[in-house]
Amino acid sequence: MNLNDAKYKNFALVKEMLETAEVVANFDFKQMKPVADMVRGTGRIFLTGEGSSRIFPAKSFIYNAMKSGLALTAATEGSFQAAEYDLMNWTVCGASNSGQTKEIVGLLKNLQDKGHKRLVGVTANAGTKIFDVTNETILLSCGKEDAVAATKSVVEQGLVYHAVLANLLGCCCCEKKAEVAKAMTEIMEAEIDPAVIEKLAAAPVMYFAGRNNGVAEELTLKTNEITRKKSDYLEGTYLLHGVEEIMRAGEACVLVDPFPSECEKIKELIEGRAGVTVVAISSEDTIFPTIKIPSICGFDTFLQLVAGWNLLVQTGVALGVDLDKPERARKIGNEFVG
Repeated sequence: MNLNDAKYKNFALVKEMLETAEVVANFDFKQMKPVADMVRGTGRIFLTGEGSSRIFPAKSFIYNAMKSGLALTAATEGSFQAAEYDLMNWTVCGASNSGQTKEIVGLLKNLQDKGHKRLVGVTANAGTKIFDVTNETILLSCGKEDAVAATKSVVEQGLVYHAVLANLLGCCCCEKKAEVAKAMTEIMEAEIDPAVIEKLAAAPVMYFAGRNNGVAEELTLKTNEITRKKSDYLEGTYLLHGVEEIMRAGEACVLVDPFPSECEKIKELIEGRAGVTVVAISSEDTIFPTIKIPSICGFDTFLQLVAGWNLLVQTGVALGVDLDKPERARKIGNEFVG
């Protein structure tokens, strides 16, 4: 997708996706030092939010923190479930693009009323309710999104948490910003094999399989908003543990960074027996049609996500979908009133 092609140039969604590279290039990783100091003091971080504001930002953070070997306890749940937990000894971060999300504001206010002093908000909108119920609120720089599907804000929320991790580890991601931004642009502007897009456009259901790091799950949600197709997230190796019983020929499955040892079995069971179209997003060649992307240490989840965006946009355009205006989905899912 690119803004010079008539197929894409009139969509706010495409414009906002492509602006994500600039968000990365301009991001200040050092700004998160105060939050990192909070987390260092508790040794625990709880990341909450709803929909896209939680799935990728929180799970990508947890995945990268676990891979780093950092001695940190990190967890995530939606805000209503989180309200059932004792979070008084945790640093609690709530991400709300609008700053008005009912579930998040309610959780943070309840903790504030109990005297909690380590509450962090992340939002794209100044002067919103989340500022009133946190000790520190990070205002995103990505600017307003006109498309219903959140994109550049999701990546910046992810960068906020990634910067917390970088500060905890004592490393600087600044030197990689330009490389990551350039790779993102190239990934998003790449034209995908029309034969692959044709099969995805024809599929009545799209499955996404991959690690529990937020990428495949977030793309599952974006499939609904961008292509209007039914979708399902198959965590880890769930794809090989019974779901093939209900799969039907003509459906599609996108593997995000597949485990190499599982590819032959996926080809046999999912592609061979079930007749499902299988496509991969990976930095390595696979035995399936593969959208190949670079690997940049610490940022692979971000690159995988934007590759998935490109796949979905090209599928949506092939279907003649208005990418900016779903019939029922809303920009603010459940708004705080009062």
